[in-house]
Amino acid sequence: MTEKLQIRIGHSPDSDDAFMFYALATDKIVSDKYEFSHELLDIDTLNYRAFNSEFDLTAMSVHAYAYLADKYLFCKSGASMGENYGPVLIENGNWDYRHQDTPARVAIPGELTSAFLALKLYFAETKRTNIEFINVPFDKVVDSIKSGETEAGLLIHEGQLTYTREGLRLIVDLGVWWMQETELPLPLGANGIKKDLPSNVINDVTKLLNESIQYALDFREDALNYALKFGRGLEYYDVDQFVGMYVNNRTLDLGGDGQKSIREFLKRAYNNGIIPNLIEPEFV
Repeated sequence: MTEKLQIRIGHSPDSDDAFMFYALATDKIVSDKYEFSHELLDIDTLNYRAFNSEFDLTAMSVHAYAYLADKYLFCKSGASMGENYGPVLIENGNWDYRHQDTPARVAIPGELTSAFLALKLYFAETKRTNIEFINVPFDKVVDSIKSGETEAGLLIHEGQLTYTREGLRLIVDLGVWWMQETELPLPLGANGIKKDLPSNVINDVTKLLNESIQYALDFREDALNYALKFGRGLEYYDVDQFVGMYVNNRTLDLGGDGQKSIREFLKRAYNNGIIPNLIEPEFV
């Protein structure tokens, strides 16, 4: 019997990623050629671990890809795109945002997150410069605002749905802003596969990723109940809504406008001096 090739997968402990990888993680889909191991880490950690090529297949921020294009290819399956919604910039009422020069401390969930890149593009467009960014774990952003450590914060993951329950107020939904700017969905997360894997392995593994997403969409209730374990105490309704936002037909295939949006995102980042090189993304 031929020994199976070990494939290391890295993804976040979030309900949308859990939903996506449900079939592979629970052996609903089994390969006769590959054995998968899963390591669950927050997206900021995954981005930095990718610099060492630790995972064969890994979730990563589109922003981080600007520094990883020599190591990874984008998978056309597994991307999270904001379709006129996305990460939100929120505040506690102590920031007079109407005045451009009012200083503020803004909590961010990682310097390589796509949300942070989108925020920097938004601030460049609105000519906000008197901002201090405070890097905190994504699940501590609300706490940093409520404690007064920061005046505002950038929310990713399920926090996008629940911040009003904490008495916090919206400044801008970056997915809405990006759609108004470009008429394109906002690129956030994606899956990358190592460039130096044999081409047949790249094709096989990306196909299995696609099948895992399709399985979850086909058996949605089972996959949601699995994802609920990773919802950090959220109710079923919240997890259902969040998964519906970020795992859908777009996740099965980026499509032409999804690829165009990633190119535009990275191009604007370069033009605004946020990333050092103009990146032409490569897709499997």
